[in-house]
Amino acid sequence: MTRAPFAAEGMAAATLIVLSLLLWHSKTERTSHGSTPNIIIMLMDDMGWGDLGVLGQPSKETPNLDAMAAQGMLFTNFYTANPLCSPSRAALLTGRLPVRNGFYTTNAHARNAYTPQEIVGGISKDEILLPQLLKKQGYVSKIVGKWHLGHRPQYLPLEHGFDEWFGSPNCHFGPYNNSVRPNIPVYNNSEMLGRYFEEFQINVKTGESNLTQLYLQEGLDFILRQAEAKQPFFLYWAADATHAHVYASKPFLGKSQRGLYGDAVMELDYSVGQLLSLLQKLGIDKNTFVFFTSDNGAALISAPHQGPFYQSACRDWRGDWRNLCSYRFANVMDLFTTSLALAGISAPADRILDGLDLTPVLLNSSKELENRPVFYYRGNELMAVRIGQYKAHYWTWINSWDEFKSGVNFCPGEEVPGVTTHDQTEHSLQPLVFHLGRDPGEKYPLSVLSDEYQKVLVGFSTAVQQHKKDLVPGVPQLNMCDLAVMNWAPAGCEKLGKCLKPPESNPWKCDWPH
Repeated sequence: MTRAPFAAEGMAAATLIVLSLLLWHSKTERTSHGSTPNIIIMLMDDMGWGDLGVLGQPSKETPNLDAMAAQGMLFTNFYTANPLCSPSRAALLTGRLPVRNGFYTTNAHARNAYTPQEIVGGISKDEILLPQLLKKQGYVSKIVGKWHLGHRPQYLPLEHGFDEWFGSPNCHFGPYNNSVRPNIPVYNNSEMLGRYFEEFQINVKTGESNLTQLYLQEGLDFILRQAEAKQPFFLYWAADATHAHVYASKPFLGKSQRGLYGDAVMELDYSVGQLLSLLQKLGIDKNTFVFFTSDNGAALISAPHQGPFYQSACRDWRGDWRNLCSYRFANVMDLFTTSLALAGISAPADRILDGLDLTPVLLNSSKELENRPVFYYRGNELMAVRIGQYKAHYWTWINSWDEFKSGVNFCPGEEVPGVTTHDQTEHSLQPLVFHLGRDPGEKYPLSVLSDEYQKVLVGFSTAVQQHKKDLVPGVPQLNMCDLAVMNWAPAGCEKLGKCLKPPESNPWKCDWPH
């Protein structure tokens, strides 16, 4: 959990997860109306592990999330699947590495990529998303907030299992003048309601915007409707206030000791508190699992100070002080498989899944998890592998010398010679191996002459060989760009008089710098 937001070898940044398990039911037990458990995944945007009081933030401005950690379970060794928004979100909703689900690029060697509005691709119709599977068990699913898995009609949420949507397909970049580049639309289900910086204002100068309040109300209304209908539900609450441009509503502006970014975090914390309070008020908290995490860790541009990491004690819901912090190595793809297990749904058998079922840990029936390898890619290049406490780097590279010299430094104060490199350096024949228990900052690679290195190398070599043998890469979705496919005329624009004329199609290979 001490990793920089963008790791040297292209490995995903460490993020946190807080599981609120206020009270749980076994899969064979049902509530009075016979429902399966409700599932809520709260996915923040560019929020870092150091933003919460429970993880050492000294201003202690996240009381609801801190209480959620104390009443539930805190995973302190939880990773995302990629250091950029889109691939991480695709991994969460498919339970598969970006190289499998197509959210990667092959335009240049070892590049990360995402979905700006000029991207041609999006989530493949061949991928099975979590809400599509939950629907088989009678779940109603809603996404609130940022989608980011493609903005063209065939890629939008309602085409991939969600029943409802309020939010946007892209980041809230802008404002644009709508001639060279359109402002991003905000959707209600399948039609746009307006655009950012137009009907949905974000004041770039002051940071004021009521978007988080809108997202909160959408979440509350959805929970209430499903509770009244006695319908199991999946709420994917993907608020994006901590992504640049950072924003907060007027009641929260200037409240934090940490500036505008802290204001945004405080409002998100308040929103989490409101959502959890409604579950309790409706009496469905005992049948609802709530997960909270971030898509890829903090971005230096919006949250430059992550602070140190401190371990805290955890308290269970009965008020007993006990250790409900899990040190088990887990990642965001596990939420897919775990959600299926909670809902009593079998995972698809026709594809390889990279997520594990965490319910043995969550439900305290077991403290052990399979000691599986986890693979970290940039594009289609395997950069690093982790097995247990060890991690092996097969390539190292942060960004180019040109980019670094222009002022883009992803690891300020955390440079490690031979690891945080600005040239792409291959170590495949003799990977750099670190023991993360003794060396969480990955500053001191094991000596290749040591018995320890030779022993763990055998395990890594076997795992990598098997992984590459079984790997069937998805068709890369993030290779092509075209100004003509941007959000010029989304569905519903005619009713609002908001349709814009696109330019002539002139596709090109997207340029991904790092």
